[in-house]
Amino acid sequence: MHQLTLAEIARGLADKKFSSEELTKVLLARIAQLDPQLNSFISLTEDLALQQAKAADVRRANGESGALLGAPIAHKDLFCTQGIRTSCGSKMLDNFKAPYDATVVAKLAAAGAVTLGKTNMDEFAMGSANESSYYGAVKNPWNLEHVPGGSSGGSAAAVAARLLPAATGTDTGGSIRQPAALTNLTGLKPTYGRVSRWGMIAYASSLDQGGPLARTAEDCAILLQGMAGFDPQDSTSIDEPVPDYSASLNGSLQGLRIGVPKEYFSAGLDPRIAELIHNSVKELEKLGAVVKEISLPNMQHAIPAYYVIAPAEASSNLSRFDGVRFGYRCEDPKDLTDLYKRSRGEGFGPEVQRRIMVGAYALSAGYYDAYYLKAQKIRRLIKNDFMAAFNEVDIILGPTTPNPAWKLGAKNSDPVAAYLEDVYTITANLAGLPGLSMPAGFVDGLPVGVQLLAPYFQEGRLLNVAHQYQLNTDWHTRTPTGF
Repeated sequence: MHQLTLAEIARGLADKKFSSEELTKVLLARIAQLDPQLNSFISLTEDLALQQAKAADVRRANGESGALLGAPIAHKDLFCTQGIRTSCGSKMLDNFKAPYDATVVAKLAAAGAVTLGKTNMDEFAMGSANESSYYGAVKNPWNLEHVPGGSSGGSAAAVAARLLPAATGTDTGGSIRQPAALTNLTGLKPTYGRVSRWGMIAYASSLDQGGPLARTAEDCAILLQGMAGFDPQDSTSIDEPVPDYSASLNGSLQGLRIGVPKEYFSAGLDPRIAELIHNSVKELEKLGAVVKEISLPNMQHAIPAYYVIAPAEASSNLSRFDGVRFGYRCEDPKDLTDLYKRSRGEGFGPEVQRRIMVGAYALSAGYYDAYYLKAQKIRRLIKNDFMAAFNEVDIILGPTTPNPAWKLGAKNSDPVAAYLEDVYTITANLAGLPGLSMPAGFVDGLPVGVQLLAPYFQEGRLLNVAHQYQLNTDWHTRTPTGF
């Protein structure tokens, strides 16, 4: 039962082959048995899950249907869930129980999804390896000595290990697509504003976007359908109709124009990954796509621009965690200044402190124009590059990551080396574009992903291409040994 995809679960529930309660019990037992190896969950919500599963079974018995009705999922632990710890992977929020549901959580619950728990993540979503969590590193089920990617590594590891069929994640600079690539999953970052950020604890507000992680494009379409939509409570949410993503999966790729940027194939890319990407291109050409080389000339400036903008926004967003209103508070503060200093110094981990300091410096008097304003100008140039490219092609294809998953701890002494793993993903966040990573093969027994980018609100096109690719390849069906 644990091998079923979301789509197969929907069919099984509709055909009364099993109940949501039976499925939920099987998966909860599997999590209890296997997750100690992975550390992919921070909190399990057994009572809530069984309650939601029973309610879903009653709704089906009363004639209701729906792809998510009774389907088990988990939420990355930065989506507020009422009455349940929402920690953001940080000591700062270890004792925080959200007083309300995030819009994404409420929408999926209304659709009948069953919440099995909250998944582990890099602290405040800051990281590319899921090693900065207060609750310990997450292990990659393909090799327990390697990272699963971050910051949505807990969601990715849990889905890859077949502990559940799908989970929510968030993507600020690649935090859905990069762990999807490193764990052999399909992960989608929607257009900025497509999925509500209300109740999603912020890292960098102009870059953060929630999205689905699953084994197939078909499952991502189902989960995105439940997540997407306008939310008047979120001022960055866009009032744009949500299409039926599943309906467009089977469209032909005949004549689809695919652009492959020459800048993607530089010295930093593992040549074995480059070969797998070229193989993916050939597969899509067989399906009728037309491929041409394009250029994204300002891509080289993406990482420095991102690592000014994101920390700047983080330093502002995280100023609310001061030991006064909620979250961690130091013991016996001497005065207010001591309370602020020690609560933040003890509550935040090293990576979060590093980014807060970088951001505060970039925003400080005398440096704002030199760093933050310059980074925003580069951001506009990167967006312009994409707009020009999409006048020539329908989608852009390339690697998701320059390397396969690295060993736990291998980049801890060199943060910049870890930042460089996001080189192909962060441009989509800077431009606000939708992006998808899908399985494309293996290097040294570790999964590799291929990334697709599309114009604004063209998530359906990405899912269509990925689905057609997956109908003709079997990379996404491979299961890690032991799971």
